[in-house]
Amino acid sequence: MTQPRSSGVSRRQFLANTAAGAAVAMAAPAILTSKTRAADAPIITGEGAHRFEVLHNWAQLPSQFTWQTTHNVAVDKDGNVYVIHEGREQMKDHPSIFVFDPEGKYIRSFGSQFQGGGHGIEVRQEGNEQFLYVCAYQQVKSFAKMTLQGETIWQKYAPMKSGAYATGEDTMPKKVWGRDRFMPTNFAFLDDGGFLLADGYGSFMIHRYDKEGEYLTSFGGAGEGNGKFNTPHGLWIDRRAGRDPAVVVTDRAHHTLQYLTLDGKYLETISGFGLPANADIQADLMVIPELLGRVSLLNAKNEVVAYLGDDSERVRADAKHAIRGDESKWQPGRFVHPHDACFDHDGSIFVAEWVATGRITKLKKLA
Repeated sequence: MTQPRSSGVSRRQFLANTAAGAAVAMAAPAILTSKTRAADAPIITGEGAHRFEVLHNWAQLPSQFTWQTTHNVAVDKDGNVYVIHEGREQMKDHPSIFVFDPEGKYIRSFGSQFQGGGHGIEVRQEGNEQFLYVCAYQQVKSFAKMTLQGETIWQKYAPMKSGAYATGEDTMPKKVWGRDRFMPTNFAFLDDGGFLLADGYGSFMIHRYDKEGEYLTSFGGAGEGNGKFNTPHGLWIDRRAGRDPAVVVTDRAHHTLQYLTLDGKYLETISGFGLPANADIQADLMVIPELLGRVSLLNAKNEVVAYLGDDSERVRADAKHAIRGDESKWQPGRFVHPHDACFDHDGSIFVAEWVATGRITKLKKLA
């Protein structure tokens, strides 16, 4: 199995967020396609101990709702699944967050305040309670802590104390992009109750907050690597056995993962991805959804042990993004644009794809 490569090179060529020009090793996916399986046979992806049944369109969205670019997915301790989609700015009453039971049946929805900008979502256990952490970009430009039922504990805006943002970015957010704009994308949780927030589309900085959501400090920013980023879209804390806890940042437009200490000092770069969008860890496995058509599983040494739903070669060649917008071109068992992935308690994986119609796939872990 091809594996990512660790490097300390100080400068990396910028590769744009398109299929053209990306140079990452290919690996043939272990998928039973429609040509090789009976019509009612399960679709299987992965290999060895890492094999999964592919269940596309797992979440049963009620007819009165529609997805608009499903962005992120999270799971609570009861196995309920939370999905956030970008939504449409003009549909003020349409929810941006949907909750499904472990069988994919709709339970409830909320979060209309994030319509048009819904992006990141995580479930966090705090004492005996669980909470949602949500962030939104575009014209919303905020992040919030909520109950699992959708009640807002607090909602905050651009951290002006960081010195990174244009005047009014916290009080008069508009759909304006730039390095002096606040476009938060994802969270990572710290042991002291605080958290890190990636400004993946704005300043390219990682902001640190205390457990009350009060701003503390920042690191990162725009640059060519070694602690500087080009679209630091996702992040997580790697606490796997044998490692010192460290921040792993999916430096998307550089097609790499960057490791940093908890206070932001650069450690190493792992290359070999195709627009990596986020990260999640369970036991010794890390899952990395890649917008260029696959989901990667890495072991504790950050060696790839399986490529899941790999359609990366075809997606990379699709310079006009025709596959993304045309469901007739989607192939069973293969991904188009995985934007987020998270583990369920049994080792299964939920994948949210950045496609206009939205799609949530369950990769059901096989024994």
